[in-house]
Amino acid sequence: MMETERLVLHPPDPLDLPLRAVELGCTGRWELLNVPGAPDSTLPHGLPPCAPDLQKEAEQLFLSSPAWLPLHGVEHSARKWQRKMDPWSLLATLGAPVPSDLQAQRHPTTGQILGYKEVLLENTNLSSTTSLSLRRPPGPISQSLWGNPTQYPFWPGGMDEPTITDLNTREEAEEEIDFEKDLLTVPPGFKKGVDFAPKDHPAPAAGLLSLSRLLEPLDLGGGDEDASEAVGQPGGSRQDTVSASPGSVPLARASSLEDLVLKEASTAVAPPEPPKPPPQEQWAIPVDVTSPVGDFYRLIPQPAFQWPFEPDVFQKQAILHLERHDSVFVAAHTSAGKTVVAEYAIALAQKHMTRTIYTSPIKALSNQKFRDFRNTFGDVGLLTGDVQLHPEASCLIMTTEILRSMLYSGSDVIRDLEWVIFDEVHYINDAERGVVWEEVLIMLPDHVSIILLSATVPNALEFADWIGRLKRRQIYVISTVARPVPLEHYLFTGNSPKTQGELFLLLDSRGAFHTKGYYAAVEAKKERMSKHAQTFGAKQPTHQGGPAQDRGVYLSLLASLRTRAQLPVVVFTFSRGRCDEQASGLTSLDLTTSSEKSEIHLFLQRCLARLRGSDRQLPQVLHMSELLHRGLGVHHSGILPILKEIVEMLFSRGLVKVLFATETFAMGVNMPARTVVFDSMRKHDGSTFRDLLPGEYVQMAGRAGRRGLDPTGTVILLCKGRVPEMADLHRMMMGKPSQLQSQFRLTYTMILNLLRVDALRVEDMMKRSFSEFPSRKDSKAHEQALAELTKKLGALEEPEVTGQLVDLPDYYSWGEELTETRSQIQHRVTESVNGLKSLSAGRVVVVKNQEHHNALGVILQVSSNSTSRVFTALVLCDKPVSEDPQERGPASPDVPYPDDLVGFKLFLPEGPCDHTVAKLQPGDVAAITTKVLRLNGDKILEDFSKRQQPKFKKDPPSAAVTTAVQELLRLAQAHPTGPPTLDPVNDLQLKDVSVVEGGLRARKLEELIRGAQCVHSPRFPAQYLKLQERMQIQKEMERLRFLLSDQSLLLLPEYHQRVEVLRTLGYVDEAGTVKLAGRVACAMSSHELLLTELMFDNALSALRPEEIAALLSGLVCQSPGDPGDQLPSTLKQGVERVRAVAKRIGEVQAACGLSQTMEEFVGELNFGLVEVVYEWARGMPFSELAGLSGTPEGLVVRCIQRLAEMCRSLRGAARLVGEPVLGAKMETAATLLRRDIVFAASLYTQ
Repeated sequence: MMETERLVLHPPDPLDLPLRAVELGCTGRWELLNVPGAPDSTLPHGLPPCAPDLQKEAEQLFLSSPAWLPLHGVEHSARKWQRKMDPWSLLATLGAPVPSDLQAQRHPTTGQILGYKEVLLENTNLSSTTSLSLRRPPGPISQSLWGNPTQYPFWPGGMDEPTITDLNTREEAEEEIDFEKDLLTVPPGFKKGVDFAPKDHPAPAAGLLSLSRLLEPLDLGGGDEDASEAVGQPGGSRQDTVSASPGSVPLARASSLEDLVLKEASTAVAPPEPPKPPPQEQWAIPVDVTSPVGDFYRLIPQPAFQWPFEPDVFQKQAILHLERHDSVFVAAHTSAGKTVVAEYAIALAQKHMTRTIYTSPIKALSNQKFRDFRNTFGDVGLLTGDVQLHPEASCLIMTTEILRSMLYSGSDVIRDLEWVIFDEVHYINDAERGVVWEEVLIMLPDHVSIILLSATVPNALEFADWIGRLKRRQIYVISTVARPVPLEHYLFTGNSPKTQGELFLLLDSRGAFHTKGYYAAVEAKKERMSKHAQTFGAKQPTHQGGPAQDRGVYLSLLASLRTRAQLPVVVFTFSRGRCDEQASGLTSLDLTTSSEKSEIHLFLQRCLARLRGSDRQLPQVLHMSELLHRGLGVHHSGILPILKEIVEMLFSRGLVKVLFATETFAMGVNMPARTVVFDSMRKHDGSTFRDLLPGEYVQMAGRAGRRGLDPTGTVILLCKGRVPEMADLHRMMMGKPSQLQSQFRLTYTMILNLLRVDALRVEDMMKRSFSEFPSRKDSKAHEQALAELTKKLGALEEPEVTGQLVDLPDYYSWGEELTETRSQIQHRVTESVNGLKSLSAGRVVVVKNQEHHNALGVILQVSSNSTSRVFTALVLCDKPVSEDPQERGPASPDVPYPDDLVGFKLFLPEGPCDHTVAKLQPGDVAAITTKVLRLNGDKILEDFSKRQQPKFKKDPPSAAVTTAVQELLRLAQAHPTGPPTLDPVNDLQLKDVSVVEGGLRARKLEELIRGAQCVHSPRFPAQYLKLQERMQIQKEMERLRFLLSDQSLLLLPEYHQRVEVLRTLGYVDEAGTVKLAGRVACAMSSHELLLTELMFDNALSALRPEEIAALLSGLVCQSPGDPGDQLPSTLKQGVERVRAVAKRIGEVQAACGLSQTMEEFVGELNFGLVEVVYEWARGMPFSELAGLSGTPEGLVVRCIQRLAEMCRSLRGAARLVGEPVLGAKMETAATLLRRDIVFAASLYTQ
């Protein structure tokens, strides 16, 4: 009734119904409500029109019904032509490689064709993306030089390349399965497998049968004499006629008396002599360079190259081996003539119509060698990051990084390669780039011969031995220490015109050290020093003084050198700033003549003419021009590259009289001077100030003396402050040069490049590195020893482990584990503070090492060396019956019983007691007792040292020694299983978890050992010795297997961590297959993870080319600094995004266990030149960039050049991943960077 009353009827016109439907709550009920208002039917034309919503109209036109758009017009639709049906085309296939060929069979004498035979061809389906063989067809011509990241490298030399026969043999061998070693418990690709270990079952209840088996081995007195003897014999039985128990093996029995006699007689025959070990392989062959090569021109009547001078003996020896296609290692001093060997190899390759690659550590040296070799041979090419000149030449000059890239990318240049020349091999010690040399040496194919040129190094034979084993070819080491121009070393203490003659000879040309010259320099310096500073030889850094003092020193020195006609001179200063200051302070000097000034002026004009006008007016260019006109020069990394080349060329012409340079100048080409001056003997190596190493000093001093012009070279060390100590000078001048050391490390590029090739493993690369050479060079000896031990183990008799001896293996393992647990606890004790405090003089300890076994000793003295503490102790020992250890005979092995294992079975002398004084390491202390003796350690040491002299050897020990020995002997007799010891937890307060857990485990093992049943068996001693011998052999076999396995590699844990990083970031999958991101990272030259992540995160695509270049400068800039506040907001956001990506990568690395922290990884980015690069890419002249940053011009140029190389790498990676927009931007960015003075052509290439 209520709902009916609410309804009010209106006229029937539907427009006049004032009703509205309203939902009541959530129950689904509706009500009609009366809404009063004017009737709609009274309006003349209904509701007035209104403008439609623009958003709805756009959605309706463009999204709901877009058919009217021009895009859907018929004229833009695809057109279709009727194709003529040809069913026969389905039978046509692409041509497959022909698997066979017809070979003619000829008569062996006449050559007449007798018939034809079809022969199967190998390697018909090989390609550059599937095979590492040199027989594969060449790749595209466009990729013949640089290769392609998708191509496989060629098979490295020294590794056995699998052939078809090897694969077939391997397939046949796979059918023969070793059911002990070859069975897998985890299927390939699975994480878990099946555990086939036997389950423990409850032991059956003891019955009569089991008791009879226990009693069977025992002799209870009822057997005869023969039976009792049989029990003691190996494998013997008391009653052979008794049937064997189930599962037992029947024992063999002689069938007749004759057989028994024959067997006994055969055992009496002396064993045959063991075979002689095979001769040790010798891969490094030293060559005698002292004997002349008289038959040189008879052996080589038509040399491939001739010089206007007669080669030295070591050069002739090297040439003879090059003619035999041998690999050589030439080690000689600077300017000795190592380049002669390289020149002959280039000429020999041109004669053989093959190719040679000359590698150098730095780009500048490559440019210089290009000029020299081009003038000599003509057909020479240059490949650097930004220059490609004559890539088709027979001799290519490049950096080692370029060659590594070509090897990994499978460049076809490697096919025609005969020689690879490595110059400045000692550069392998460089921590940053040394790994590149090792990678290249490992990856070179077998047909390539190697020429190594290096300064004198003490371990040349070891390094050559590594390469020989690596390549399985002999390396001939030709080393000479003779200098073509001997050197004389002086100390200079003058600082004014009056003292310019204070030049004191310290080391003459024959290598004799003159102490008189040293003390004369000290006295000369002493006269001018104040009274409070009259000391010398201090180890603290010498006072260098200010610019005024430097100016006085150099003015007096140069005046002395000009008087003695010893110019030109190279001054090595280990700071870029000090080089500039010292050169600027000598502008009052004028060392050139008018004709030399004219020549310098014309040369500068000709070289600087290629620069734009504003670049020729750079402050550095103007300042250097002024210095050069006066005969002065500066050479360091902060100088513009073109100016450095100008300085080098003018210096080689003798127009630069005084050159201030850093040590990088010593790595250049042969540019000797008459004199070399050291501004200081200390340098900053990036972390601290230190003295020059002997190798560094020799390398720089070797620039003194011009061959054919100077009888001797002069080396001068300036003494601006105190005179250095004589010992430091002697070590620096006459010490051994630094050894060649491996700097091998794992990089993501190396890992990805090897993972994409199934046939190559990263583990093999690590095995073949120089760092693993000491442990891997004895691999064959380890294999032979393992085979002998395996044979010996098979001949041993199995120990009896039945009856009471059933727990014998467990008893042995418990004892070994207890010993190891105690050793670990004691190691923690000796490392702790309280443990070291307890090891004071007078403390009685238990000594266990190679000379003493659980012998009591008392500490007499505690000292420390560079690594750990050393304890001098008086230790009990047996009095030696014979001086010859071989006459004493082997000691009989002891069988340890529970009391011996649980306690310390102390050493007790069997005869007269003796003593000795031993130097103990912390690991030699097996236990620290609670006993402390009161003694005078100094008197005991003095008496023992006296009695070691032959004169007093028979004197009796002193009373102090006798008392200490008697006290130790009394303690040993009173406590045979060891005196009370200090508890690590209760007494020494060690609360470490490992110590507490180790103590609990040790007590558990002691309980198990005390409860062992095997020790109650009368056969326990014999069976224990059998088991001990077997277990010791097995332990040694495990050690040898470990040394031969991948698990012994030093870098294997880091390799697994880096692979986990790649797997987490999505570069490889779970099976180790390289994914798309990994292939992109392979195309990067550096910072592969960060660049790849930026690319896949689209962090660069939205930016303009100049902004991309500015952001990427943070990856190549070497000058630390902040980007500044003047950057556009886009660049500020970009910097933060790059840091965020780097932070994410650093966190992943830290999570995977790498030692580098996230902060260290992010800290490698330097955004100090972002604004400079941004403005340079926008077209700002170089002259205006100086005001934006205080970075030296040379470092700015180097940053932009490296940045251009990175842009090209990103361009190739963008094309690989299918990003044409990003690729075009990177191409544009590289073009914007490559202009003006930054990319001015090298003067050596003109």
